[in-house]
Amino acid sequence: MSKALAVIGGGNMAKAILDGAARAGVLPPTVIVADPSAERRALFTRAVERAGEAIAQLAQAEEVPGSGQVLLAVKPQMLPEVARDVRAAIDAGVWGARRVVISILAGATASRVREAFAARAEVVRVMPNTPALVGRGMSALCLGEGAESHDADLARALFSAVGKVIDVSESQMDAFTAVGGSGPAYVFRLAEAMVAGAIEAGLDARDALLAVRETIAGAGLLLGESAESPGELRAQVTSKGGTTAAALEVFERGGFEATVVQAIVAARDRGAELSKMAGG
Repeated sequence: MSKALAVIGGGNMAKAILDGAARAGVLPPTVIVADPSAERRALFTRAVERAGEAIAQLAQAEEVPGSGQVLLAVKPQMLPEVARDVRAAIDAGVWGARRVVISILAGATASRVREAFAARAEVVRVMPNTPALVGRGMSALCLGEGAESHDADLARALFSAVGKVIDVSESQMDAFTAVGGSGPAYVFRLAEAMVAGAIEAGLDARDALLAVRETIAGAGLLLGESAESPGELRAQVTSKGGTTAAALEVFERGGFEATVVQAIVAARDRGAELSKMAGG
């Protein structure tokens, strides 16, 4: 597994990944973070302003040329700017003939990232989600053209330190994003509706919010730790003719499941559209 890592982008997700990896004991000995913000750089032990600087320092630190990996953690629209900066390292021979790039750029295919780095990058594409910020993330991983299974060893270790990781094909990445990437927003929207319902039912706003927060957090933990299916867990809370059954009947009359399915498919399709608009 690589002993040196350059992280391009020092945002909240990058910080959460590095902190989780440090706690889990899987953080490479050498980590250089590049971020244009002095405020963000101050959060890391070793940080520079530009991606090119990070690559130059990575090359100096690695034991075998090209063995240090790059974690690309910027906004997708910043890829061309980062690539221009890194191209100088490529032209100077600092990059090497081959280097693994772990990309968490939403909507950016592995081939697009590879092309941005003059086809000198073996891309491991990862889609994490925001619960990684609290160590309960769900990530999907796929290998780009030319990347081999062992190239993903560091990525698996990093993202396993902040949650769970599954392997998918790149053709499934939009589907995963529609569930794992966007999914937290669906839960938060449900929470908003539950708070409104709790207030309508008679609770004050503060108690309503606390009740909903703890109910959803607790139910999530129960679902995550139980071997039983969501349907089985639901059935355990639902007595025939009881209060839960009355609520679920309203859900079903409103087409709850069909609405959720349609929403996830719509998110998948939009993800594919955005990827095409961005050039793959």
